[in-house]
Amino acid sequence: MKETRKGMLLVVSGPSGAGKGTLVARLLDLDPTFAFSVSVTTRGRRENEIEDVHYHFISEEEYDKLLREDAFLEHACVHGHRYGTLKSEVYERMERGQNVLLDIDPQGARAVMEKEKECVSVFILPPSYHELKVRLHTRNTEKEEEITRRLNNAKGEIEQMGRYRYLVVNDNLELAFEQLMAIVRAEKQNSVRYFPEIEE
Repeated sequence: MKETRKGMLLVVSGPSGAGKGTLVARLLDLDPTFAFSVSVTTRGRRENEIEDVHYHFISEEEYDKLLREDAFLEHACVHGHRYGTLKSEVYERMERGQNVLLDIDPQGARAVMEKEKECVSVFILPPSYHELKVRLHTRNTEKEEEITRRLNNAKGEIEQMGRYRYLVVNDNLELAFEQLMAIVRAEKQNSVRYFPEIEE
C-alpha cells in the first residue's frame, strides 16, 4: 500500500500560564513528524529562553521590515509586545509533508484559523483562574503588573474558546497530554491530509 500525507498545521493556544508550552515541548520530544515554528517577537529574552529555539528576538525596526515584506502568516501585539509567525517557517515545511506546530497566543491563533481552514486548533484551559494566577507567579518570569495584565486578558481569551476545534483542560498534565496526543493521532488519519492508495 502506498501512502501520501499532507503536512498538518497544529495550532496550540491558550492563556498565559495554562501550560501549553509544557505540553508542546513534550509533543515535540515524542513525535518527530512535527517541526516547531519559531515565532518572532520584539520582547526581551527571558533568562531560560534560547535565541532561534524559543523565539527569534528582533528589534522594532526588523519587525517593521518584515511587515512591509508581507512575511507574516499572522502577527499581533500581545501584552504590549509584538509577535509574528513567519510564512517561511510554515508553508515550506508543509509542502514537504512535514507537520508544523504553532504555539501562539489566542489573538494570533484566530488569525491563523481564519486563513487556514484545515488547521487543527487546540485551546488549552487552566482548571481555574486561581490556579492560573498561581502558575503565573510560580514561573517567576514576569513582574506583578505583567501578571495582572495577563490575568485580565485571560478572561477574554477563555470566552473565545468556542472558536477552536478542540479543548483540553490542563488540570492533570499526564491526562492533558494524552488528550492532546489522541487529537493528533486522529487528525493524522483525517482524509483532508491522509491519502492511502489501495493496491489491486
